Amino acid sequence: MEKKESHINFDIHMSIRLLITGGTFDKEYDLINGKLYFNDTNVGEILERGRNTTDVSVRTLMMVDSLEMTDEDRELIISQCIKCDEDKVIITHGTDTMVETALKIQEAAISKTIVLTGAMIPYTFGSSDGLYNMGSAMAFVQTLPHGVYIAMNGRYFLAGNVRKNRKTGYFEALQ
Repeated sequence: MEKKESHINFDIHMSIRLLITGGTFDKEYDLINGKLYFNDTNVGEILERGRNTTDVSVRTLMMVDSLEMTDEDRELIISQCIKCDEDKVIITHGTDTMVETALKIQEAAISKTIVLTGAMIPYTFGSSDGLYNMGSAMAFVQTLPHGVYIAMNGRYFLAGNVRKNRKTGYFEALQ
C-alpha cells in the first residue's frame, strides 16, 4: 500500500479578535468605599503574564457588570463579532449573564469560533481564575470548530448546554 504524504503547515498565521466587555475580569477594589469598580482592562497584562505569542487584536467595547448589560450592549457585541475580519473571537464577559449573551450570539448564526470567558474573582486580587480562564479560552478558540462556547474552569461548554451553578460558583453542562 502506497503511503500518501501529508503536508501540514504549523506556521499558519492565526489571528484572534478579543472583545472586552468588563465583568469581574476587569474590576478593581476601592479601598475607601469598599466597592468594586472599573478603571481599565487588565487583558493586556494577562496576555503578557501568560507569555502569549498568538496574534491578538484587542478592542474594548464597554466596561460593565454583566447584570447591567442591556440588549443594546449585546447587539453591539454581536455586531462586532460579525464585522471583525478574524474568524476566531474571544469575549471577556461577566459570569452572571454570560450564558444569556452566548445564546444571543448563537441565535445570530455567525460562522466563526466565538468563546466567552470571565472570572469569578477580579484579576487584580492576585488569586483570580482569570489568567487560567483566558489561557483556556485562547487554546479553545484555536482548536474548536465554528460555534459559540463558554470557557470557564478549564472546560468548554456549548452555548445552550451550560449554566452557572450559583451554589458552587462553577459552570456546568446541562446534560
